[in-house]
Amino acid sequence: MTRSKTFYLIVFSLILAVYYIFIATYLNQLGYTNHEQLFYIEKGKIITQGLGNKLRVMGLTSPLLPFYGSYIFSFINPVLAPVLASAVGTAILFYIMATSLVKRNKDNFYLYLLAALFILHPGLIYTAASGKSVYMILIFFFLFFLNMLRFYNSNTTYHVSIASIFFVLLVFSDYKCIWLALFFIPLVLSISLHSLNLSEKESVFRLHLSFNNPSLRRKLINKTFSIYSIIFILPVASIAIYKVLNLTHADDLNYFLESPYATWNIIAEKFEYSAAQTAARFAIPELSILVSLKAIVFCPMIVLAIYLFKQNTYQILTLLTPFGLIEFLKVKYDGVNLVYQYYLLFLILAMLCIIFRARFIKNQQMLKAALTIIVAVQLYIGYVFLTKSYIPEESNFASVLLNRTSNKVDEQNREIADYINTLRDTDHILVDDAVAYSVACYVKNIKTLTMPYQESYLSAVEAPEKYDGYVLIANEANPMLGYTQLTDFYLDGIRRKNRNLNIYKIYVTDYWTLYKIL
Repeated sequence: MTRSKTFYLIVFSLILAVYYIFIATYLNQLGYTNHEQLFYIEKGKIITQGLGNKLRVMGLTSPLLPFYGSYIFSFINPVLAPVLASAVGTAILFYIMATSLVKRNKDNFYLYLLAALFILHPGLIYTAASGKSVYMILIFFFLFFLNMLRFYNSNTTYHVSIASIFFVLLVFSDYKCIWLALFFIPLVLSISLHSLNLSEKESVFRLHLSFNNPSLRRKLINKTFSIYSIIFILPVASIAIYKVLNLTHADDLNYFLESPYATWNIIAEKFEYSAAQTAARFAIPELSILVSLKAIVFCPMIVLAIYLFKQNTYQILTLLTPFGLIEFLKVKYDGVNLVYQYYLLFLILAMLCIIFRARFIKNQQMLKAALTIIVAVQLYIGYVFLTKSYIPEESNFASVLLNRTSNKVDEQNREIADYINTLRDTDHILVDDAVAYSVACYVKNIKTLTMPYQESYLSAVEAPEKYDGYVLIANEANPMLGYTQLTDFYLDGIRRKNRNLNIYKIYVTDYWTLYKIL
């Protein structure tokens, strides 16, 4: 890769980042938000401006890497930090893919094709402008599979070790990707089987010979375990250490997965990604048996990618592992719809295959014509998938992007936060940010809020009149009512404890009521 081409790629990536930032900030002004974005804003404000012991928030907020990726930009603008992170991160993803491409293929057609996808594909625009962690998942997913394909070409374990590191980073960007390890077992077995010195060429017969010969069976098991360990022992060890960290600081091994204080997924999967809501709104809900077919419809390029590796067993098995992942996720998390990011994995994987194999195809004109048609189809299907998504935050993004209209899903939170901002800095409000993080992220002075991460929180809950002058209560209309103790029942309880308390309604919205306690 020449210096001039590297320079042009850097310049184009910077322009792409500016393009994404413009879209992201514009959509943010129109009112687009999502759970993950608001969660990162609130946790970032706690670390930067909050009072009390913030160690648990700093170390156990999940997913960890996307949170810190967002937090870096909070020094520029706390409210826009997540969208700035996703915009810059998606531009970095383009640069990584583009540099990998130009190292292997001097034909600029494929570079232009990649650029067109990053400029026009709605999924990649969603990745860049939504403020979600999709960009980081796609980066580490690409680098993991890139190094696996390098290993097949070079047969050096260095690339496997690097792939293992990127798999750790992938898991800390999206914990559900840990299940990808299950579907590498047949691949690793195939690699080990073909490394045995046998005259038989067919895999089935090689496997039969190996299992019926004690010496060969022992070699096969040792090789399989060795390769599998190199790839996955580091991710498993990292997760084990992180769980011990959770046990030490939160008394729960799975605190980062199951606590609404640690992750936004608890609320989102209940109220945004729920398959029960899909069944009520759509005649044909998302079915596990159709998930792989849906992925192929979303990204028909993956079929061409698999065809390009038709004579390479390892590569084909590698390309099939994401299909196993999404099928497994649909079965294991049957009450939750698959989000858009899991379909985007196939787009990234397909482009990786084009990067590796396009230069070996003799009939370049036919390949280019096929790719042009497929990309055009994918752009259209991408918009259809986004606009018709079962998940409200995805379909709402498409509505804001295409029609410049938002359904104002966050209006209730903004309204109560605007009123809190009018109170004095000496006033203190008792808030449960398990559900009220979407309010806290809009509060200008977060020091006025007493929240569960602070040691004084439990005492404030028991006697709010001694610690806080105000309490934010979730109303019955609030869909997240069941995830907080600060409800009308809580008020009834403190009234019974202290009959002399005077409790007044100060401000009321459909979802929230702010009470003053004297």
